[in-house]
Amino acid sequence: MKRMAVVLAAGQGKRMKSKLYKVLHPVCGKPMVGHVLDTVKATGCQRTVVVVGHGAEKVKAYVGQDAEYVLQETQLGTGHAVKQAKDLLGGEAGTTVVICGDTPLVTAETLEGLMALHEGQNAAATVLTAVMEQPAGYGRIIRGDDGGVQKIVEQKDCTPEEAAVNEINTGTYCFDNAKLFAALEKVTNSNNQQEYYLTDVIGILRAQGDIVLGYQAHDAAESIGVNDRLALSEAENLMRQRINREHMLNGVTIIDPASTYIAADVVIGADTTLYPGTVLKGKTVIGEDCLIGPSSEIEDSVIMNGAEVKHSVLNQAQVGARTSVGPFAYLRPGAVLGEEVKIGDFVEIKNASIGDGSKVSHLSYVGDATVGKNVNVGCGAITVNYDGYNKSRTEIGDDAFIGSNVNLVAPVTVGKGAFVVAGSTITRSVSENDLAIARVRQENKPGYAEKIRTRAKAKKDQSSPS
Repeated sequence: MKRMAVVLAAGQGKRMKSKLYKVLHPVCGKPMVGHVLDTVKATGCQRTVVVVGHGAEKVKAYVGQDAEYVLQETQLGTGHAVKQAKDLLGGEAGTTVVICGDTPLVTAETLEGLMALHEGQNAAATVLTAVMEQPAGYGRIIRGDDGGVQKIVEQKDCTPEEAAVNEINTGTYCFDNAKLFAALEKVTNSNNQQEYYLTDVIGILRAQGDIVLGYQAHDAAESIGVNDRLALSEAENLMRQRINREHMLNGVTIIDPASTYIAADVVIGADTTLYPGTVLKGKTVIGEDCLIGPSSEIEDSVIMNGAEVKHSVLNQAQVGARTSVGPFAYLRPGAVLGEEVKIGDFVEIKNASIGDGSKVSHLSYVGDATVGKNVNVGCGAITVNYDGYNKSRTEIGDDAFIGSNVNLVAPVTVGKGAFVVAGSTITRSVSENDLAIARVRQENKPGYAEKIRTRAKAKKDQSSPS
């Protein structure tokens, strides 16, 4: 049976009080509508239609070719929103899920359970429900004697008996596609809001004798729809717990889950340990047996097996196996470290590759450079890569030694096995196995230090007020 989805993403989200369109607000690093689309895709939906309105172009720019689009120019209710998809889906036979783009916590497992019940019972509609201890504000699910859904009653319309029901409507539904669009033609806006409600479809189907079921979510948290910053924070917290739990069950040690942030798309291998203060963002991939943190931020980076990163920031970087980074290192975009490399404290690497076994141990900057294998870069050494207008590259061959406080003024090449003496400023290339020294010869002036101090003191005394 063909499966389809309609994702409702046309609301403005005024309660968010934000310039960012509501469904694009991120939860654990991914826009809410992205979570929903991933969930829909995981259930095997062959066509997905996103109903856009406010911020349509920005939503389309994010989602791209992963969905089809219809525009709800004026927001006249959820029923009206789904009806906009009629030209695309109205002639299809199969099952259609209708889900809101601001419900990022709905899982693929729950959605699959909903669809399986619906299809197995040949239902016209199946409502995803949840049981809440405090259901105030939600539409109540009123079941008939047969256990099916008889109707959905909004909070303001509940009798005292209906208000006591704690099974609520989550706003996610499964429909027989043909019956959905046929029933939508019968929905009217005869209500106080003068809107076309999707919930009216349930009553229409029930009245004509169709099967309407309810599928209860195992976790009521999945029903959360994000309408303001408070709900966004709650969704973020619940999603973080879910993500951390999944990684721990897959063999990752998280010392303090409460202080560890892992974005939704991060991949982590078994036997890796995350220390407190770790922040993993974007499409980061971490291998097995790694030690990450404490207090490290890693975004869109790849870290191979056995590597260690502590008290450091990495952005679009690659770290080879058994390589050590930090403390207090900064790997910027284009940093590529080989295996068993050491990047020490207060070292910055940008758009540069560091070969296997090389060391940049402390207080150095390596930018726009290619560093070979088994190279030692001394304390305070830098590649001078920018002349105010252009970036130039530095090439350092295998087994070279770069002394402390060396300036390599690019473009320049240091050959294999070459030795650059500490304190040198190198402006010309150094051949293989050469020794390069570029500094003024030292001169000592006996007793001159006291003359300098005397002169400085006299100057200070003259400038001091009497």
